[in-house]
Amino acid sequence: MSFEPDLSDPFVAKAVELRRVFDHDAVERDKAGGQPLEQIRLLKESGLPSAQISKEYGGQGASWLSILRVVREFARTDGSLAHLFGYHHLPLNGVYFRGSEAQKENLLRRSARENWVWGNSGNAMSKSSSGQRDGSGWVINGFRPFSSGSHIADYLQISWENEKGQRLSAVLPADREGIVIEDDWDGIGQRQTGSGTVTFNNVRVDDAELIGSPDVPLTPFASLTSLFQQSVLLNVFVGSAQGALSEGRDYTNDTSRPWVYSGVEKHADDPWIKRKYGELYIRTLAATELADIAARSLDAAYNEGEALTLEQRGLTAIDLATANVYAGDVGLEVSSEIFEVMGARSATKANGFDRFWRNVRTHSLHNPAEYKKRTIGTWLLSGEFPTPAMYR
Repeated sequence: MSFEPDLSDPFVAKAVELRRVFDHDAVERDKAGGQPLEQIRLLKESGLPSAQISKEYGGQGASWLSILRVVREFARTDGSLAHLFGYHHLPLNGVYFRGSEAQKENLLRRSARENWVWGNSGNAMSKSSSGQRDGSGWVINGFRPFSSGSHIADYLQISWENEKGQRLSAVLPADREGIVIEDDWDGIGQRQTGSGTVTFNNVRVDDAELIGSPDVPLTPFASLTSLFQQSVLLNVFVGSAQGALSEGRDYTNDTSRPWVYSGVEKHADDPWIKRKYGELYIRTLAATELADIAARSLDAAYNEGEALTLEQRGLTAIDLATANVYAGDVGLEVSSEIFEVMGARSATKANGFDRFWRNVRTHSLHNPAEYKKRTIGTWLLSGEFPTPAMYR
C-alpha cells in the first residue's frame, strides 16, 4: 500500500517495531481497558517520549511530521496508545510555550533524560475544580473529567479556577498527595486512554509549579497547543482507517467466503469486492496525504517560534481543519464499510475489527466536524481566520 510507513525516518521505524508488538494483544487489551503498563514501559524504553523535545533540553528534536506519523502508526492497531503518545505532547509543550526558563531547564531536561510520559487533567470545558491561595501556593479541590493519560503519567498538567473565575494551570508529579486517579473511563472506544476523572483533595501546588498566567495573553506561537491536539486526533482517524483496511484485506484474502450468488470461487475475485476495496483505498490514501500536508504546515508554523504571525497561524489552522474533517469522515467510513466486504463471520468479538470504528467514533464526538466545516467555509468566503481558541 502507498501509505506504508517511511522506514528511513528512525522515529517511525521504532514505531513500526512497537506497533508489531502492540498488535499481538491489541484486541484483548481493548476488551480489558485499564492501564497498558507493559506497553508504556516499552514506549519509554524506545526513547520516543523524548523524541520531540528540542536538543537544547536533551531531547531528539523530532519534527511534528515524524511525531504524528508515529501516532498514525500506533493507531493502525491500537488507538488508545496512539492517543496517549500524541496527547503526551500537549502538557509537554505547555511547559515549552509558557514555562519559565528555570521550568524548561528543569522539567524538559528531566523529561528527556527519564523519558517521562505526561498526562493531563485540565479539561477547559469543565470548571469543576477550584483553588484557594495558601501562602506561596494554592490548595486545589474538586475534580476534572476527560483526564487522558492520567492513569499512566509521570507528570500531570492540572487546571482550576480561582476566585475571579480565571483558569490557572500547573504541572506536578502524578503521585502528588491528594491526587486521586479514579480510573472510571467507560467509553465505547479508546478504552485504555484513562480519559476519566481525576479528583483533587487538598492538593498543594506551589507558585513555582504554575505554568503561565491568565493575565498574560497567548501569543500566536503559544496558541499552537490546540492545533497539536487537532493533529493528534486526525492522525488517530487516519491510522485507524489504514489499520482497518489492512486487516480487512488480509481477512478477505484468507478467510472470507464468496457470496452464494457471486459466481466466483474466491471472495477476493468478486468485482463488487474489488471495486469497494478500490474506493476505500483511494479515500484512505487521500486522507493520509492531507494529514502529511497538515503536519508539514504545523512544522512550518512551529519553526517560526515567537515570530509566528496570526496569519501564518491561521493558514495552519485551516490546513489542520481540512485534514481533520476529511480524516474523520474516512475513518468512520472505512472502519464501518470494511465489514461489508469481509462478510458476516468477521463481525465477532474475537476478531475485534470493531475497535477501529469505536475508537474513531469516540474521538470524533469530541471534535464536531460541523464547526470545522463552517470555519473553513468562513475563511474561504471572507478570508477570516479562526480566532485561536480551544479546538481551533
